[in-house]
Amino acid sequence: MDVSASLVAGLLIALLAIFTVIRAVRIVPQARARNVERLGRYHKTLTPGLNLVIPYIDRVHPQIDLREQVVSFKPQPVITEDNLVVEIDTVLYFQVTDPRAAFYEIASFLQAVEQLTVTTLRNVVGSMDLEKTLTSRDTINSQLRGVLDEATGKWGLRVNRVEIKAIDPPQSIKEAMQKQMRAERDKRAAILGAEGQRQSQILTAEGDKQAAVLRAEGNRTAAILEAEGQSRAIDEVFQAIHRNDPDPKLLAYQYLTALPQLAQGQGNNFWVIPSEITTALQGVSKAFSESLPPSPATRPKPPADDEAAAKAADDTAEAAQAAAEAVADAAEADRRPPGV
Repeated sequence: MDVSASLVAGLLIALLAIFTVIRAVRIVPQARARNVERLGRYHKTLTPGLNLVIPYIDRVHPQIDLREQVVSFKPQPVITEDNLVVEIDTVLYFQVTDPRAAFYEIASFLQAVEQLTVTTLRNVVGSMDLEKTLTSRDTINSQLRGVLDEATGKWGLRVNRVEIKAIDPPQSIKEAMQKQMRAERDKRAAILGAEGQRQSQILTAEGDKQAAVLRAEGNRTAAILEAEGQSRAIDEVFQAIHRNDPDPKLLAYQYLTALPQLAQGQGNNFWVIPSEITTALQGVSKAFSESLPPSPATRPKPPADDEAAAKAADDTAEAAQAAAEAVADAAEADRRPPGV
């Protein structure tokens, strides 16, 4: 009986000793910290690794994470300077630098950081209108970080970054902004279209101008070449006439042969016979009745066969007859009253 009681007592003492040793040894993971109170007062902060405490005297509090933490706060309604309510969603990046201050200086540092972020955000955004709020995220972030870092320093926290995740204006404002953006895009499209059309017209006008200049240059060159050709042709004819020394009777004959062509026009209802026609007729008649002086045109030619001579005589007779008929027609047309 005594042996059994002694055995039970020994077992209890052994279990108590094991439990005491377990309570005396505390292992803290890396990037963690635990605060220790001895008899109700702060004693020390356990660092990562193996730590020994006095059981039943030292009280070890839950561990505190020393790594950088990310907290996303739910959207908060904020009134801008132009009295518009916007929903702003923020993200906070912070890190615990002093576990003792984070545990003893503030009851709940996460809740404190959230409320401080909301109040600071309302103060910052309240001094901006909607357009500036939407386009000044960097300014809002820097102001929030400055205020939060200054206020949370005594709590053993360090605010690394504050980011505005979303800014949601009212639905009516969204629709108005979409209409404005659509109008801006239409305006830019119209401006680009007008610029393109203007540039196209300028290029077309430049092309027409260059084409007209080239066309005028071509016409001028062609006119110059044509005039030079006509000048050379007239000069050649003039030189040929002077080289051959034509007889005046031959010129009179050519004058008479040209008269029928002048009378063949459709609008020649009234034709005045020039006074030189009498002299021309006298020259022609004299040319056929008298012998011509020796000249390059009347020099004797080598004898030809009979057919060639007969043909030449027929051509001469036909020419003389045509000249006589032309003279007669001209005289008859001169005797007719005007308009007949």
